[in-house]
Amino acid sequence: MAAMYGFGTAAVRGRPSVLRKAVVALLLIAATPFVLTLIYTVVPPVSTPMLARWLTLRPVTRTWVPLANVSPALPRAVIVSEDARFCVHAGVDWQAISLVMDRDGGPNRGASTITMQVAKNLFLWQGAPYLRKPFEIVLAHWIDLVWSKRRVMEVYLNIAEWGPDGVFGAEAGARRAFGKSAARLSAREAAVLTAALPNPVLRDPKRPSRHASTLASVIIRRAGNAAGLTGCLAR
Repeated sequence: MAAMYGFGTAAVRGRPSVLRKAVVALLLIAATPFVLTLIYTVVPPVSTPMLARWLTLRPVTRTWVPLANVSPALPRAVIVSEDARFCVHAGVDWQAISLVMDRDGGPNRGASTITMQVAKNLFLWQGAPYLRKPFEIVLAHWIDLVWSKRRVMEVYLNIAEWGPDGVFGAEAGARRAFGKSAARLSAREAAVLTAALPNPVLRDPKRPSRHASTLASVIIRRAGNAAGLTGCLAR
Protein backbone atom coordinates (compact mmCIF):
# COMPACT_ATOMS: atom_id res chain seq x y z
CA MET A 1 0.00 0.00 0.00
CA ALA A 2 2.81 2.39 0.83
CA ALA A 3 4.27 1.85 -2.62
CA MET A 4 0.91 2.52 -4.16
CA TYR A 5 0.49 5.71 -2.12
CA GLY A 6 4.03 6.70 -3.01
CA PHE A 7 3.34 6.25 -6.71
CA GLY A 8 0.18 8.28 -6.44
CA THR A 9 1.97 11.09 -4.67
CA ALA A 10 4.67 11.17 -7.35
CA ALA A 11 2.02 11.30 -10.07
CA VAL A 12 0.29 14.22 -8.38
CA ARG A 13 3.61 16.01 -7.94
CA GLY A 14 4.38 15.41 -11.61
CA ARG A 15 1.25 17.11 -12.88
CA PRO A 16 2.26 20.69 -11.98
CA SER A 17 5.60 20.09 -13.68
CA VAL A 18 3.90 18.97 -16.91
CA LEU A 19 1.49 21.88 -16.72
CA ARG A 20 4.34 24.30 -16.11
CA LYS A 21 6.21 23.00 -19.15
CA ALA A 22 3.08 23.31 -21.27
CA VAL A 23 2.58 26.91 -20.15
CA VAL A 24 6.22 27.75 -20.89
CA ALA A 25 5.91 26.16 -24.34
CA LEU A 26 2.78 28.18 -25.11
CA LEU A 27 4.45 31.39 -23.94
CA LEU A 28 7.45 30.71 -26.19
CA ILE A 29 5.16 30.09 -29.15
CA ALA A 30 3.23 33.29 -28.42
CA ALA A 31 6.46 35.29 -28.13
CA THR A 32 7.90 34.01 -31.40
CA PRO A 33 6.15 36.53 -33.71
CA PHE A 34 7.21 39.43 -31.49
CA VAL A 35 10.85 38.33 -31.53
CA LEU A 36 10.78 37.60 -35.27
CA THR A 37 9.38 41.07 -35.91
CA LEU A 38 12.51 42.53 -34.32
CA ILE A 39 14.71 40.26 -36.45
CA TYR A 40 12.74 41.09 -39.58
CA THR A 41 13.57 44.75 -39.07
CA VAL A 42 16.78 44.02 -40.97
CA VAL A 43 16.39 40.44 -42.25
CA PRO A 44 14.21 39.71 -45.32
CA PRO A 45 11.31 37.59 -44.03
CA VAL A 46 9.43 34.74 -45.67
CA SER A 47 5.67 34.31 -45.42
CA THR A 48 3.64 31.38 -44.15
CA PRO A 49 2.27 30.72 -47.69
CA MET A 50 5.86 30.50 -48.94
CA LEU A 51 6.77 28.11 -46.11
CA ALA A 52 3.69 26.01 -46.87
CA ARG A 53 4.78 25.64 -50.48
CA TRP A 54 8.32 24.65 -49.49
CA LEU A 55 7.03 22.09 -47.00
CA THR A 56 4.85 20.51 -49.69
CA LEU A 57 7.74 20.53 -52.20
CA ARG A 58 6.15 23.15 -54.44
CA PRO A 59 8.24 25.89 -56.09
CA VAL A 60 8.62 29.42 -54.77
CA THR A 61 9.90 32.29 -56.90
CA ARG A 62 10.85 35.44 -54.98
CA THR A 63 13.63 37.98 -55.42
CA TRP A 64 13.83 40.42 -52.52
CA VAL A 65 14.27 44.04 -53.57
CA PRO A 66 14.44 47.16 -51.36
CA LEU A 67 11.63 49.67 -51.67
CA ALA A 68 14.02 52.05 -53.41
CA ASN A 69 14.18 49.53 -56.28
CA VAL A 70 10.41 49.44 -56.76
CA SER A 71 8.60 51.93 -58.97
CA PRO A 72 6.77 54.48 -56.77
CA ALA A 73 3.70 53.72 -58.85
CA LEU A 74 3.27 50.32 -57.16
CA PRO A 75 3.11 51.35 -53.47
CA ARG A 76 0.91 54.27 -54.52
CA ALA A 77 -1.49 51.91 -56.32
CA VAL A 78 -1.47 49.49 -53.38
CA ILE A 79 -2.28 52.24 -50.88
CA VAL A 80 -5.22 53.68 -52.83
CA SER A 81 -6.59 50.18 -53.44
CA GLU A 82 -5.88 48.43 -50.14
CA ASP A 83 -5.38 50.96 -47.35
CA ALA A 84 -5.92 54.67 -48.03
CA ARG A 85 -5.17 55.57 -44.39
CA PHE A 86 -1.91 53.61 -44.32
CA CYS A 87 0.19 56.64 -43.41
CA VAL A 88 -1.99 57.84 -40.55
CA HIS A 89 -3.14 54.77 -38.62
CA ALA A 90 -1.07 52.77 -36.15
CA GLY A 91 -1.29 49.47 -37.98
CA VAL A 92 -5.05 49.05 -37.57
CA ASP A 93 -7.69 51.29 -39.13
CA TRP A 94 -10.41 51.25 -36.49
CA GLN A 95 -12.63 53.51 -38.59
CA ALA A 96 -12.62 50.96 -41.43
CA ILE A 97 -13.21 48.07 -39.03
CA SER A 98 -16.17 49.87 -37.48
CA LEU A 99 -17.70 50.58 -40.89
CA VAL A 100 -17.25 47.00 -42.08
CA MET A 101 -18.63 45.55 -38.86
CA ASP A 102 -21.70 47.79 -39.09
CA ARG A 103 -22.23 46.97 -42.76
CA ASP A 104 -21.41 43.28 -42.91
CA GLY A 105 -21.75 42.11 -39.32
CA GLY A 106 -18.27 40.57 -39.21
CA PRO A 107 -14.61 40.89 -40.18
CA ASN A 108 -13.52 40.56 -43.78
CA ARG A 109 -10.71 41.70 -46.01
CA GLY A 110 -12.25 45.15 -46.37
CA ALA A 111 -11.18 45.90 -42.80
CA SER A 112 -7.60 44.65 -43.20
CA THR A 113 -4.87 47.24 -43.43
CA ILE A 114 -1.62 46.59 -45.25
CA THR A 115 0.03 46.10 -41.85
CA MET A 116 -2.60 43.55 -40.83
CA GLN A 117 -2.06 41.68 -44.08
CA VAL A 118 1.67 41.63 -43.35
CA ALA A 119 0.98 40.22 -39.87
CA LYS A 120 -1.28 37.54 -41.30
CA ASN A 121 1.08 36.51 -44.08
CA LEU A 122 4.15 36.42 -41.83
CA PHE A 123 2.79 34.75 -38.71
CA LEU A 124 -0.80 33.51 -39.00
CA TRP A 125 -3.09 31.26 -41.00
CA GLN A 126 -5.20 32.25 -44.03
CA GLY A 127 -8.71 31.07 -43.07
CA ALA A 128 -11.07 31.44 -40.08
CA PRO A 129 -11.00 35.27 -39.86
CA TYR A 130 -13.10 35.39 -36.70
CA LEU A 131 -10.39 33.46 -34.86
CA ARG A 132 -7.46 35.12 -36.61
CA LYS A 133 -8.43 38.80 -36.43
CA PRO A 134 -7.65 39.38 -32.71
CA PHE A 135 -4.11 38.02 -33.17
CA GLU A 136 -3.78 39.96 -36.42
CA ILE A 137 -4.74 43.23 -34.72
CA VAL A 138 -2.28 42.77 -31.85
CA LEU A 139 0.58 41.88 -34.19
CA ALA A 140 -0.24 44.73 -36.57
CA HIS A 141 0.07 47.24 -33.73
CA TRP A 142 3.40 45.67 -32.71
CA ILE A 143 4.71 45.76 -36.28
CA ASP A 144 3.71 49.41 -36.67
CA LEU A 145 5.47 50.21 -33.39
CA VAL A 146 8.72 48.46 -34.34
CA TRP A 147 8.97 49.14 -38.07
CA SER A 148 8.88 52.30 -40.13
CA LYS A 149 6.08 52.70 -42.67
CA ARG A 150 8.66 52.22 -45.42
CA ARG A 151 9.66 48.86 -43.92
CA VAL A 152 6.04 47.74 -43.65
CA MET A 153 5.46 48.57 -47.32
CA GLU A 154 8.79 47.02 -48.34
CA VAL A 155 7.92 43.73 -46.62
CA TYR A 156 4.37 43.76 -47.98
CA LEU A 157 5.54 44.20 -51.57
CA ASN A 158 8.11 41.42 -51.16
CA ILE A 159 5.82 38.78 -49.63
CA ALA A 160 2.57 39.39 -51.52
CA GLU A 161 1.65 36.57 -53.90
CA TRP A 162 1.65 37.93 -57.45
CA GLY A 163 1.10 34.98 -59.73
CA PRO A 164 0.25 31.30 -59.91
CA ASP A 165 2.79 28.58 -59.17
CA GLY A 166 4.40 30.34 -56.23
CA VAL A 167 5.31 33.76 -57.59
CA PHE A 168 5.88 36.06 -54.62
CA GLY A 169 7.02 39.65 -54.38
CA ALA A 170 6.90 42.62 -56.70
CA GLU A 171 10.13 41.78 -58.53
CA ALA A 172 9.12 38.23 -59.49
CA GLY A 173 5.57 39.40 -60.23
CA ALA A 174 6.72 42.21 -62.51
CA ARG A 175 9.15 39.99 -64.40
CA ARG A 176 6.55 37.28 -64.90
CA ALA A 177 3.72 39.59 -65.96
CA PHE A 178 5.61 42.24 -67.92
CA GLY A 179 9.14 40.97 -68.49
CA LYS A 180 10.71 43.87 -66.59
CA SER A 181 11.95 44.72 -63.12
CA ALA A 182 9.70 46.20 -60.46
CA ALA A 183 11.73 49.42 -60.71
CA ARG A 184 10.51 49.95 -64.30
CA LEU A 185 6.79 49.41 -63.79
CA SER A 186 4.51 51.99 -65.35
CA ALA A 187 1.44 53.36 -63.58
CA ARG A 188 -0.76 51.06 -65.68
CA GLU A 189 1.34 47.98 -64.95
CA ALA A 190 1.41 48.77 -61.24
CA ALA A 191 -2.38 49.09 -61.29
CA VAL A 192 -2.77 45.75 -63.08
CA LEU A 193 -0.57 44.05 -60.48
CA THR A 194 -2.57 45.65 -57.66
CA ALA A 195 -5.87 44.62 -59.26
CA ALA A 196 -4.68 41.00 -59.07
CA LEU A 197 -4.75 41.12 -55.26
CA PRO A 198 -5.82 39.19 -53.23
CA ASN A 199 -6.02 36.21 -55.60
CA PRO A 200 -3.43 36.36 -58.42
CA VAL A 201 -4.26 32.78 -59.38
CA LEU A 202 -7.80 33.72 -60.42
CA ARG A 203 -6.78 37.28 -61.39
CA ASP A 204 -3.59 36.53 -63.28
CA PRO A 205 -1.84 39.89 -63.91
CA LYS A 206 -0.15 38.42 -66.98
CA ARG A 207 -3.57 37.85 -68.54
CA PRO A 208 -5.90 40.37 -66.89
CA SER A 209 -9.60 39.86 -67.39
CA ARG A 210 -11.94 42.64 -68.47
CA HIS A 211 -12.96 43.10 -64.85
CA ALA A 212 -9.32 43.34 -63.73
CA SER A 213 -8.56 45.86 -66.49
CA THR A 214 -11.52 47.98 -65.42
CA LEU A 215 -10.39 47.82 -61.80
CA ALA A 216 -6.87 48.82 -62.87
CA SER A 217 -8.30 51.91 -64.59
CA VAL A 218 -10.08 52.87 -61.37
CA ILE A 219 -6.85 52.42 -59.40
CA ILE A 220 -4.96 54.63 -61.88
CA ARG A 221 -7.52 57.44 -61.47
CA ARG A 222 -7.34 57.21 -57.69
CA ALA A 223 -3.54 57.03 -57.69
CA GLY A 224 -3.38 60.22 -59.73
CA ASN A 225 -4.79 62.10 -56.74
CA ALA A 226 -2.90 60.18 -54.07
CA ALA A 227 0.12 62.38 -53.48
CA GLY A 228 -1.05 63.18 -49.96
CA LEU A 229 -1.57 59.51 -49.09
CA THR A 230 2.02 58.34 -49.57
CA GLY A 231 4.05 60.93 -47.67
CA CYS A 232 5.14 58.43 -45.02
CA LEU A 233 7.07 56.49 -47.67
CA ALA A 234 9.45 59.38 -48.36
CA ARG A 235 13.02 58.85 -47.26
